[in-house]
Amino acid sequence: MTVLEDLWYGNIDPHEAILTESKRYKHLLSLMARNRDELNETLTDKQSETLEKYDSAVNEMNSLAEVEAFSYGFRLGVRLMIEIKEGI
Repeated sequence: MTVLEDLWYGNIDPHEAILTESKRYKHLLSLMARNRDELNETLTDKQSETLEKYDSAVNEMNSLAEVEAFSYGFRLGVRLMIEIKEGI
């Protein structure tokens, strides 16, 4: 199977491969979870509901940004390959 086919069939997940080994990423994720848990303990039910809605919107926005960044990077890579091939 080619890399492109692996990507199409979901055998490659660029999102998972990018940050899973980063110590800085793991530290920030832990810090965010700890601070969110601490904050959530002090909120009323209504405030907790509002925070959940906020989290959902942030997650959706981040997903859109990741898709756009991946798409841009892919297009840039293809353009670089075309430019290199034309230079040969």
